[in-house]
Amino acid sequence: MNQPRFSTLQRFVSLVLVAALTSAQAQSPAPATPADAASKPAETQPAKNTKLPTTSERRRATKLYMQAASLYEAQQFEKAMELNRQAAELDPTNPNYALAAEVARSHAVTALIQESTKNQIRGDFAASRAALERAQQLDPQNTGVADRMRGLADAAIRQPTALELASRAPALGGPIEILPKPGTQSFHLHSSARQVIQQVFTAYGINATIDSTVRSDRVRFDIDDVDFTQASRALMLMSNSFYVPIDMHRVLVARNTVANRMQYERNAVDTVYLSGMSTNDMTEIGNIARNVFDVRQLNVDQSAATIVLRGPTDTLNAFNATFDNLSEGRSEVLLDVRMIQLAHNRGLNTGIQPMQTLTAFNVTSEVQSIFQQNQALIQQIIASGLASPGDTLAILAILIASGAVSSSIFQNGFFVFGGGLTLTGVTPGTIATVNLSLNSSESRALQSSTLRLEDGEEGTLKSGTRYPIMTSTFSNLGIAGSGLAGVTLPGTSGGLNSLLANFTGGASNIPQFQYEDLGLTLKARPRVLRSGDVAMTLDMKITALAGSAINNVPILANRSYTGAVTVPVNQGVVLAAEIDRTESRAISGWPGLSEIPGLNNVTQKNDQVNSATLLIIITPHVLRSPHAAGHTPMYRVERTQGNR
Repeated sequence: MNQPRFSTLQRFVSLVLVAALTSAQAQSPAPATPADAASKPAETQPAKNTKLPTTSERRRATKLYMQAASLYEAQQFEKAMELNRQAAELDPTNPNYALAAEVARSHAVTALIQESTKNQIRGDFAASRAALERAQQLDPQNTGVADRMRGLADAAIRQPTALELASRAPALGGPIEILPKPGTQSFHLHSSARQVIQQVFTAYGINATIDSTVRSDRVRFDIDDVDFTQASRALMLMSNSFYVPIDMHRVLVARNTVANRMQYERNAVDTVYLSGMSTNDMTEIGNIARNVFDVRQLNVDQSAATIVLRGPTDTLNAFNATFDNLSEGRSEVLLDVRMIQLAHNRGLNTGIQPMQTLTAFNVTSEVQSIFQQNQALIQQIIASGLASPGDTLAILAILIASGAVSSSIFQNGFFVFGGGLTLTGVTPGTIATVNLSLNSSESRALQSSTLRLEDGEEGTLKSGTRYPIMTSTFSNLGIAGSGLAGVTLPGTSGGLNSLLANFTGGASNIPQFQYEDLGLTLKARPRVLRSGDVAMTLDMKITALAGSAINNVPILANRSYTGAVTVPVNQGVVLAAEIDRTESRAISGWPGLSEIPGLNNVTQKNDQVNSATLLIIITPHVLRSPHAAGHTPMYRVERTQGNR
């Protein structure tokens, strides 16, 4: 396992030794005279105060040297150079480390030069220059790298880039823009309109050529501290004219008429993409361009979802800005709905329930009935000598104690009165019951739901389960036989006919179910008002099982809310609240005695208190409001004299 590493180290050491010998031969001076040796002791003898490395540093240096040899074998010359440099710093007494670092640097520079040549052949001058710059960083004194960088610069100048090739291709020119002098000017002119126009444009460094259609009426133009845009707009309105740029420093001024605009005004062509719009929306956008912006030359391509317009630049810019505002979409609202349910049930059962029933019976009749039903057992008792034949009381006691008589009135306590055949026994029911119990339960439920909608869009939120309810059943009646006496299915026996009748002749009931939504069902339609509040139209329903059924059909408890409400943004309001409280008391005792004050607390009393609270809170949040100001910015659109 260590042989490859050892061979790698041998090759690396051999290269270092060859480089050392070559360097020594190239740099070996002529034999020095004793005088020269005496004059230069520092070059031939090491410094006496050189710090020797420790054993740990020598080991670390050797380890780095071995790692560098492996990296050198893998042609990772820069990493090998760095490790050898670190080894030389740890152990400066070993000259092999510095020589190995120099060899690795030489090979790294050579590899970078080869990489630069390959990139230059592929036409990637940026990567080629980056490789040469890295080589120059490793060996700044290498003249070959500097020569190659100069040659690469000359080749890059001769080779046109992709951007230059694209710029040489024919391209459509954009609208001409003039470049007036910056800053503000003040004017107080009283002269003909043509002279005033000439002076104002000249003040901003623009040469104005005035058409003959511009009148020479005397006008007064007084304005202070305005830039070129403000001054030219006021001047054009006052003189009822317009200007058309010829180049960056020249304009043509003509009277503002339909004919002049058609003759002089330059039109631009613009293509607007109507991605994601329906056919009706594309038609409406075309109508807006035609009716609002007075763009007569347009084409709506519904298959490509584009609209191509031709018109003045200012008009097209205003249309594009308006279209961008319309394309920003509607506001988005997040509805946070929280439903809180609280329930508390408390039951208190205290007091003494007295005896309420007495049962009278004839003792002789009951004894005779028991003896008649257990004659065999009585004979066994007498035969075993447990009781004599005339000892009725002992025989009855043995029967009751043995469990042979399970439902006898004698098992309960009783007392007798009378005598002979009229001996009567009286047994009470439950003598008395002492109750002392408390049952209390409390539940809290919080259900939070969120619903995100666009302005004016209706959304539905369902949270809960779907419960199946059987609404009806219908029977699938089969044919038990052929219906004709003595006729059987051809090729079958009577036993097989009977078997087929069992499978196909019976009737089966097929139920039909209807699924009901249990839980919360919320339908909402929010609208963001200009004031910032949110108006909502809500339809809310809460459905649950009532806990009982009629004819196996469950009863549903339903609570619903329908209405409209306006809520401030980020403020929660109670949409609906319901409080249900039930109190009941039951007293069990003797009539009259339980109604006496003071004694009614001793008799049995059962108090039940049930309370339930439902609270629904809704909070609207406006997530996106592209038109918070309520309107878009206003854009100026030129009007000609013909449409005034």
